Amino acid sequence: IAEADDRLVEKYLEGETLSEAELFEALRAGVLNRIFAPVLCGSALQNIGVDLLCDFLAAAFPSPLDRGSRQALDDSTEEPVTLDPDPAAPFAGFVFKTISDPYAGRLNIIRVVSGRLGSDGTFYNPNKRAKERFNQLLAVMGKEQKPLSGAGPGDTVAVAKLKETTTGDTLCDEGRKVRFTCAEPLPTLISFALEAKNKGDEDKIYTSLMRLMEEDPGLKMDRRAETKEIVLSGMGQVHIETAVERMRRKFNVEVTLHIPKIPYRETIKKKVRVQGRHKKQTGGHGQFGDCWVVFEPLPRGGGFEFVDAIVGGVIPKTYIPAVEKGIIEAAQRGVLAGFPCIDFKATLDFGSYHAVDSSEMAFKIAGSLAFKKAAEEADPVLLEPIMKVTVTTPEEFMGDIMGDLNSRRGRVQGMDNAGKNQVIRAEVPLAEFLTYAPDLNSMTGGRGVYTMEFSHYDEVPAHLAQKVIEEVKKQQE
Repeated sequence: IAEADDRLVEKYLEGETLSEAELFEALRAGVLNRIFAPVLCGSALQNIGVDLLCDFLAAAFPSPLDRGSRQALDDSTEEPVTLDPDPAAPFAGFVFKTISDPYAGRLNIIRVVSGRLGSDGTFYNPNKRAKERFNQLLAVMGKEQKPLSGAGPGDTVAVAKLKETTTGDTLCDEGRKVRFTCAEPLPTLISFALEAKNKGDEDKIYTSLMRLMEEDPGLKMDRRAETKEIVLSGMGQVHIETAVERMRRKFNVEVTLHIPKIPYRETIKKKVRVQGRHKKQTGGHGQFGDCWVVFEPLPRGGGFEFVDAIVGGVIPKTYIPAVEKGIIEAAQRGVLAGFPCIDFKATLDFGSYHAVDSSEMAFKIAGSLAFKKAAEEADPVLLEPIMKVTVTTPEEFMGDIMGDLNSRRGRVQGMDNAGKNQVIRAEVPLAEFLTYAPDLNSMTGGRGVYTMEFSHYDEVPAHLAQKVIEEVKKQQE
């Protein structure tokens, strides 16, 4: 600690005893100059060391007044701007937290960097390109909120019911539009599907999660239509469990967590030419649509292509888009297990029509029938999402991690040195990686970290694909 102050180093080397006050001032200077990163132990769950942490932050960490000027960006030119903690300067502040109250609404917590705020007024939000008005300035002390007459540089204040402002936004004087850069949330590492404990709470899950995400940008929510799940992603299991507990406490919504279903896909492996023919005769006008379509596989990531190769007007131009629409809609449910079919090309090359009975609906049904027939004949296969994974770990755990990745059907792409750590780059099926976060913590004693992002879809091994298909069919029975 004495190394933060040359005078104290000399005193220490001369054998003199350093007082507690001198050590604390040196510690404070070291934190301010980013020489030290203090580590305090405690437990938020058990409320151990929380008061000590708060007192230490208040005493040892710098306020904007200690820190001096701060850099921002001019909102018009994107040029750097220096903001001094001057009460006489135009106002600029940073929204570092948002609290959603089920009764009081949204409360934005602002750190004032420069200028002053009165008890009410307006400011500009450059992130949302919006003017915001507030009627009261508040001090937040635990659950209590007390009105303030004003605030200046270094103060932390709260404002209620701003319409557009969220965590990470800048608020400033409209006469000097500046914007602070905000750190991007860390990538999410683990996901859970949420299921309501009480019948009728399904819609409440969505609305309460939207409110929680206003408070915590590190949470991500996905409504997956194909699996009919609401999936919540975060930076770890404790992160997710804490969000679920807040949802119960704040919004009276209780949920259970389970592993999300894998978003499998289907595709074809063989080129086929099939006929889709729809004919229905009733009283009056009937229904008639007839099309011949060549289906062929595309490379992974190729998506869907439709080619109109009709010549001679055997199908009128007005009906051709209906054939394409019928194929697209039918492809949303593959023939193996009902997963969307991807990466194929459909070429419409022949057909016929009836002057009276043909319609767009008839050709749409014909296109749908053509896809279903082709999907059965063209060697359909199941695809699974493959994730690009980067694991950073101390070298002594390399053997365990490599073995574990291999057991998860992972393919190691390369390794790099990062100081005392090793970085492993691999591709791993998502189905094998859903519970990796706690497993990695167990293998490395919490010293390993990883990131994960979607890479591509690849074919599921036949023996595993059969298990997935059988499981889906059981659930549908």
